[in-house]
Amino acid sequence: MRIELYINQSPFFKGLSEDHRRELTAICNLKPVKKRDYLFHEGEKGSSMFLLVEGNIQLHKNTEDGREVVIRVIKPGEVFAEVVLFEKERYPVSARAVANADVLVFPREGIHRLLAEESFRNDFIAMLMAKQRYLAERIQELTTKDVEHRFFTFLRSQYGEKETIHTPLSKKDIAAAIGTTPESLSRLILRLHEDQIIDWKGKEIRILSDPWTWLA
Repeated sequence: MRIELYINQSPFFKGLSEDHRRELTAICNLKPVKKRDYLFHEGEKGSSMFLLVEGNIQLHKNTEDGREVVIRVIKPGEVFAEVVLFEKERYPVSARAVANADVLVFPREGIHRLLAEESFRNDFIAMLMAKQRYLAERIQELTTKDVEHRFFTFLRSQYGEKETIHTPLSKKDIAAAIGTTPESLSRLILRLHEDQIIDWKGKEIRILSDPWTWLA
């Protein structure tokens, strides 16, 4: 019952009928991932798609000179690694827990069996198209909005419009998630602190003013 609840609550699966969500429930399992453990590595053969239930998962790539480039920080309710269902046989990124996490694992073979049914296939493709639109909007945001706007948009999308935010993510993780450098984020945080907009100590971010009103 818990697994079915997680699937029903995920925005990604909201376009599926109740029967199709029940079919997904039957093929998946719940997997815990400890902080700093890897769920999969870049280049590893792709065997599953995942839904994050709790915690945070960081997706990153390794450059030729050995650096890690963070692609995205996954939040609860989001699906990831669906690319291995159709486009790629191997994971194009690595997935590491930045906080203790629970994920639902959807085996590739099981989903392919469900996709043989036309009505399920049509529903599922519609979901993938909706996610593609979201990613296109995300790219536009990263290329057109300034760092401050991206920072507060990230906080709102991850935690909601709260006065006090408790985050397991480091400043480096957040900088990568909003497409900036840790140095640029540090300068922004210093300015926001001096302007009495936020107060960031440890894992707690206190919102001292109301930045949510001017976000588009």
